Amino acid sequence: MNSIFRIVLTGLAGCTAAGPVCIPAQAAEDRPYEVAFGSLAPLNTDIFIADADGSNARPLFTHPNQDYNASLSRDGKWIVFTSQRDGSADIYRARIEGVGTDGVALEKLVEHPSFDDQATLSPDGRQLAFVSSRSGQADVWILNLRSKVLRNLTHHAGGDFRPDWSPDGKWLAFSSERDSLHPKFPNDFVEWQSTEIYVIRPDGTGLRRITSKQEFVGSPTWSSDGRRLVYYTTPVMNGRSVISALRRGGTTQIESIDMSSGQIRVETSGPGEKWSPHWATSNRIGFVSGGAGGGVESVQGPAGARGVFRNPNWAHDGSRMVFQRDVKSMEKDWPPNENWYSRDSRFRLIRAGLFPAYSPNGQHLASIDRTAGKLQNSILGMNPDGAQRTVLYSSTEKSALAPDWSPNSEWIAFSTGQFFQTMPNGQAAADIAIMRSDGSKLKIITDGKANAGFPSWSSDGKLLVYRETANGMNSLKVIEPSTGESRVLISGHAHYNFPAWSPTRDLIAFTADIDGDYEIYTVKSDGTHLKRLTKSPGNDAHNSWSRDGEWIAFTTARKGYKDESFLHVGNPQSSGEIAVMRFDGSDVRMLTDNQFEEGSPAWRPRL
Repeated sequence: MNSIFRIVLTGLAGCTAAGPVCIPAQAAEDRPYEVAFGSLAPLNTDIFIADADGSNARPLFTHPNQDYNASLSRDGKWIVFTSQRDGSADIYRARIEGVGTDGVALEKLVEHPSFDDQATLSPDGRQLAFVSSRSGQADVWILNLRSKVLRNLTHHAGGDFRPDWSPDGKWLAFSSERDSLHPKFPNDFVEWQSTEIYVIRPDGTGLRRITSKQEFVGSPTWSSDGRRLVYYTTPVMNGRSVISALRRGGTTQIESIDMSSGQIRVETSGPGEKWSPHWATSNRIGFVSGGAGGGVESVQGPAGARGVFRNPNWAHDGSRMVFQRDVKSMEKDWPPNENWYSRDSRFRLIRAGLFPAYSPNGQHLASIDRTAGKLQNSILGMNPDGAQRTVLYSSTEKSALAPDWSPNSEWIAFSTGQFFQTMPNGQAAADIAIMRSDGSKLKIITDGKANAGFPSWSSDGKLLVYRETANGMNSLKVIEPSTGESRVLISGHAHYNFPAWSPTRDLIAFTADIDGDYEIYTVKSDGTHLKRLTKSPGNDAHNSWSRDGEWIAFTTARKGYKDESFLHVGNPQSSGEIAVMRFDGSDVRMLTDNQFEEGSPAWRPRL
């Protein structure tokens, strides 16, 4: 097990009967910090192999960590895939025949703390193309498997994804957001992705844009004769329906393009999600459909097996396919409580439910109970290890978000109501509430006339700061729970959110788009000394103070998308990473680097 996941023992360590010397345990201030956070990553995925129509599926590996994005070599003897079994997303190769037990014929090809994924072997098996974020954004890289020479093929500030070799090995097709419009819709926190298809030679020459649809075009693969590329496409607005946490479903189509003439042929029609097309044979295109009743499909033939088939890849002789599938339920096994890989050993990570919050005395953990803020959420209480869960607050009419413990660990403040201004039932209204740590003595402390949310206690436990939206104006407010008296801290037409009161300083951190981009600011409790802490493109949000007031954890989109976002169902902002910085905005450290949305960090007390 990676050393960052080892438990720091309390009491005395190193005492044995054979030796008189005992090594004292680390003092609390010397131990690594621990940060819990919420993630929309699957709980666990495994790689499966099946007949070409998806039948007779069986797992290639069973492992408690994520395995995904598998592809088959052209001769059908090898599979390459991504795994987080050693912490970060690395790339492995395994022989198909005889594989079935963990570690058999398994070789790690790419290892790096950054994100490495979406790998595919060249037709001659000598080179590996894959996506990596090690240069700061998602680029296509090539590894020579004999010399181990590694080089960045695309090197562009816009993300590049899903490379595929032409049959003669002379070209790579890939999708890219380098010319993305990055649309952002009114009252929408998300900056949406759009992609087009490009080709490039393995030596980096000949870059050419193939499509110009100004919508979402993704996952290109070559025909067996190298004359056509097939891909899926959808307008951005349709994609929003697909990846929404509410899963309303959308429509995508499969198209192919003639590489010499540029002529496009529409291969499918009708409603429904259609993903990951691939020439299963020289004259048959396989793909998968989403939603209820989805499964393996064929443009020219009958439908195959029903079920969930993520990111499929077919053997070039059409004999079989590989794909990934979730093996733990986001409904039955949620919320998780598990160690997660951190890029910085000083900051351990714990994947928990969304909006986790530890009591200052370290005895309890609270979070919401569902996988998205837009769903109908309750507040759960539990032990710090996730055991002995109980419902502290639940309502058939109102949702709940963002629990926060009072400094004496006796009260929990939270938001209750409907929070999103784009909800289908019109203007959303929400209140700030407090309750005892056991869920008793519930009290609503705001007046129900606005959208109030994300409360945070002052260090003395006498006040709460929260965000409010009402009549087109946005503000941060401070309220005294005992009297209900409130005052405006800061207001304007900018969007203010996620206020967090420092435990040790007269500072409140918050997120706002004052300058057009969501950044993190601090302000004193009297509204003076406004200071901007972050200055990066992409949203910075979900700010949270360490208990000693020295660090702020937050979510950032500064490293961009790592994959085609529409392949990650229910993961609408798949560019959020967990980072930390000093209280003054200096010394930023990235703790995660993957393709999933992660947010709502919370610090575990170092007792």
